[in-house]
Amino acid sequence: MAIEHGAAAVGLVSAMPSGPGVISEEQIAEIAASVPPPIGTFLLTAQQDAESIIAQQRRCRTNTIQIVDRLIQGSYEDLRRALLGISIVQVVHVSGEESIEEAIAVAAHVDAILLDSGKPKLTIKELGGTGRRHNWTLSRQIREQIDIPLFLAGGLTPENVRDAVQQVGPFGLDICTGVRREGKLDEEKLQALFANLNFASRV
Repeated sequence: MAIEHGAAAVGLVSAMPSGPGVISEEQIAEIAASVPPPIGTFLLTAQQDAESIIAQQRRCRTNTIQIVDRLIQGSYEDLRRALLGISIVQVVHVSGEESIEEAIAVAAHVDAILLDSGKPKLTIKELGGTGRRHNWTLSRQIREQIDIPLFLAGGLTPENVRDAVQQVGPFGLDICTGVRREGKLDEEKLQALFANLNFASRV
């Protein structure tokens, strides 16, 4: 449904501490195998060590890995050596000015940055799907200071997506709760979202 309405990529959510949309690795692998090129297949992983991420991607066979927490064991270089041709997207949860430095530091090692509104320091971590907006002024500053693509996530809806594009100028958008109804992807919301995006691209 998402692809039919214009999505350039699908996010496939593996085990998370919290948040919507989690599916099994078997389902992720099945979907990833059926998605036609050039559509991106993003494995959202909460793993924090390179070896586990490598093993998970080899099971799921997506063309992109989206690391929703900080990498604390191993390195991005380990991922690159093991996963040739697989794109690496690092999520930065925007909480304040310190997020700017975090994004700049990691940008040299990954293919894209994704800005979200999670709270990874909570006892039960929030690593996405919160439905909350963060400070788009900080997002804009980050976009202007890195030289790799930037994706924007966090509280995006059909109603505010035009403003998000105009205020931040992201390469792409990652939308979860804003196009769901009762936990499921909603076709009417998808239609409204892409209609507003198409309008934004003309102004």
